[in-house]
Amino acid sequence: MKYILVTGGVISGIGKGIIASSVGTILKSCGLHVTAIKIDPYINIDAGTFSPYEHVVPHITDAIQEWVMKQAKIPVDEDDVEPQVCVIELGGTVGDIESMPFIEAFRQFQFKVKRENFCNIHVSLVPQPNSTGEQKTKPTQNSVRELRGLGLSPDLIMCRCSTPLETAVKEKISMFCHVEPTQVICVQDVSSVYKVPLLLENQGVVSYFCQRLNLHVEMRPRKMLSKWKEMADRSDRLLEHVSIALVGKYTKLADSYTSVIKALEHSALAVNHKLEVKYIDSADLEPTTLEEEPVKYHEAWQKLCSSHGVVFSLCLFMNPFNSSHYSRILLVLFCVGVCLGMQLAVCEFARNFCLSFSDANSTEFNPESQYPVVIDMPEHNPGQMGGTMRLGKRRTIFKSSASVLRKLYGDVDYVDERHRHRFEVNPELKHHFEKKGLQFVGQDVEGERMEVIELENHCYFVGVQYHPEFTSRPIKPSPPYFGLLLAAAGKLQSYLSKGCRLSPRDTYSSSSGSSSPEADISEPKFPSLS
Repeated sequence: MKYILVTGGVISGIGKGIIASSVGTILKSCGLHVTAIKIDPYINIDAGTFSPYEHVVPHITDAIQEWVMKQAKIPVDEDDVEPQVCVIELGGTVGDIESMPFIEAFRQFQFKVKRENFCNIHVSLVPQPNSTGEQKTKPTQNSVRELRGLGLSPDLIMCRCSTPLETAVKEKISMFCHVEPTQVICVQDVSSVYKVPLLLENQGVVSYFCQRLNLHVEMRPRKMLSKWKEMADRSDRLLEHVSIALVGKYTKLADSYTSVIKALEHSALAVNHKLEVKYIDSADLEPTTLEEEPVKYHEAWQKLCSSHGVVFSLCLFMNPFNSSHYSRILLVLFCVGVCLGMQLAVCEFARNFCLSFSDANSTEFNPESQYPVVIDMPEHNPGQMGGTMRLGKRRTIFKSSASVLRKLYGDVDYVDERHRHRFEVNPELKHHFEKKGLQFVGQDVEGERMEVIELENHCYFVGVQYHPEFTSRPIKPSPPYFGLLLAAAGKLQSYLSKGCRLSPRDTYSSSSGSSSPEADISEPKFPSLS
């Protein structure tokens, strides 16, 4: 196993995730099996229960190393082959108190796995103040010095900068950070993050890994990168726009919904449209906001109703919408409800379309509700939040051949998607909803948990209990989000009528496929079509 550790310095949000993803992409294009680990430098009983606004400080080093080695061996490709390379993104900034135990763990780890199996990429900032226009190397020098002082010496220094690094600047970083000039990689601002893998490839990063980690790959033109370049170039040429409203609890911090945004971007790119995301705090849509801040209330509803489509993700509506507002969403907009978003869609449907269910709610919000349409799962312990979620990949069986989502997945009998929840739709009330037109077209293997909802006689109103954004990829967008973007762009019916194929204008050319272990791709691929 080869390990590539990506650390960051100077500022948070420097781009470690993009660098880690780009390194994985170019190594995978060489035919290698690659896995990845993202480490947030916090340890808790169940870090998944954090609010994005919270931090916690922890420790331990042996457990970190053992966990990394265990996770690195888990197959992530469809051929079930153990990965050959693991790219590890260590969150935070070198010097943060939170990441100290992790830095120390990897200081020890480099000796445990031996030098030929471990290398470190350090991502740093080369600022260029407007006052002088000069690229400054001191922040990077200081960051590398601090990292070396903690026992890790970077093999590659990837410099984030607004313009390409000048030769003299590169040589200065090389001299004072104890690396060769070829080990200083320029990652300047580009029009699309999808161009970063190509940027790294052009600066010989793959060749360096082959030499440094003794990787045996064929140095030949790689089809996957040709496909990637075509996709990156397309992102610069998009003329048509599509707007999607994202309604949630944590919209003040856009990073809370990074996976959702990326899934929407992948799908928008596949349908040849530039994405505009409108963030809406779910609390701003509630009647209490109308009373306290009417301007904010009306602005939120105007944003929602002027969008081409809506994603409800981690929504929190404590009170029912009035029927006219809710009807406007159902009848005019295309919607996807994700996880809690699906549960709340069921609650609102019950309140507005099941006449006797005006008190319908989730027991998460009102344990005393007369009509608990969403309940905690039997194995969930309400007295303890940590470690009690239904987590990971689970199978969903499609129960209807007419399901739109089933067709988007390629008319398969089932899909495996990742879950993260502790509440579920009350299966005892299922028949009440289906009589009114809300169909549960996907259920778990036992037929006890409701996984997918679709509204009858609506072009695209779906809800999923799982998180499809976690498996979305740039050239392989997630079907639920892809369906939303197709509907919002006015292309869904045409796509379905053509047997779930895009028009030639929207496809990537068939002249450039992907390399092993990916299957050949003649157009944007979906889990169903591979």
